[in-house]
Amino acid sequence: MATITAALVKDLREKTGAGMMDCKKALSETDGDIEAAVDWLRKKGLSQAAKKSGRVAAEGLVCVAVNGNNGVVVEVNSETDFVARNEEFQALVRGIAAVSLEKGLTDVDALKNAHYPGGATVNDALTNAIATIGENMTLRRAQSVHVSAGVVSHYVHNAITDGLGKIGVLVGLESTGSTDALASLGRMIALHIAAAAPLALDASGMDPAVVEREKNVLRDKNLGKPTNVLEKILESGLKTYYKQVCLIDQPSIHADHNNKTIGQVVQEAAKAAGAPVTLKGYVRYALGEGIEKQESDFAAEVAAAVSGG
Repeated sequence: MATITAALVKDLREKTGAGMMDCKKALSETDGDIEAAVDWLRKKGLSQAAKKSGRVAAEGLVCVAVNGNNGVVVEVNSETDFVARNEEFQALVRGIAAVSLEKGLTDVDALKNAHYPGGATVNDALTNAIATIGENMTLRRAQSVHVSAGVVSHYVHNAITDGLGKIGVLVGLESTGSTDALASLGRMIALHIAAAAPLALDASGMDPAVVEREKNVLRDKNLGKPTNVLEKILESGLKTYYKQVCLIDQPSIHADHNNKTIGQVVQEAAKAAGAPVTLKGYVRYALGEGIEKQESDFAAEVAAAVSGG
C-alpha cells in the first residue's frame, strides 16, 4: 500500500480541482498512482481534469516572434512575477526568441548553445542575467510554425509589452490568397486558440494515450452494457470529446461565425482570400502550464487534511 503524502494530494488537487479529501480517497483507491487517481475522480464526476491540467504554476514570460512566413514561441521561466516585469529580463526573453527565429532552432539544448548577440551563447546570457537579477531563470521550451505561402498570425494574452505575456499563440495559414484576408482570419483563430486551449489540430494529432484514457473512462461509466452498445457509446463519446479538444472541430468562439467549427470557418475563408486556405498548424503556450509552484499556505492546508484524515 503506497503512502499518500501531502505532496501527492496537493499535486492531484492542482491537476483536477477536486476537493482535498476526494483527492486523498482517489489516491488511496489507486495505490498512489496519480494518473489513475485523475481518472478515478473523473469517473466519479468529481474532476474536470482536461480543463484544470493546464493551470499556470510558474512565473516568467512567453514571447512570440514572427518574420514573414516563420514564427516562434519561447517560454522562459523566472521565480517571481516581479522579475517578469524587469526590462532586462524582458530584453533577454525577446533576444532568445530572436535567436530561435533567426537560427530556426527549437530544441532547447541546441538553442542554449547558439550564439547570442554580444559574443556569448544563449546559456551564457541566461547565466549572466541570473547573476545580475538575482533570481533563477530557465529556458523551458520553444516551438515554431512555418508556411511556404500564406501567413503566420499571432496573439499574446495578458501582454506586458509587445510580444511578451502570459499566453502566446501562433497560427499558420497556408494559401496563395490575399494576405490581408488571411491575416484577419489568422488573428481570429489565434484568439480562439488562446481561449479554447485545443489539445491538437485534429483527431489524427491526438496523443494515443490520451485517447485511450478517454475510452477507458467511457467504458467504466458504462459497465455491463452489451458490446455492440458499448462500441456505439465509445464512438459517440469520442466524437463529442474531439469537438471539445481538437481545433478544427471546436465551435468558434466568435459570435459572427454563427457557431461554425474552426474547420468550417477556414474552408469558407477561401472565397474572401481568393484561393484555398489550409490551417497548417498552431502553437499555444500558457506560462508555467504543468509546472508545480510552491504555495506554502496551500501546502499546509493539504498537510492538515492528510494528517487529520
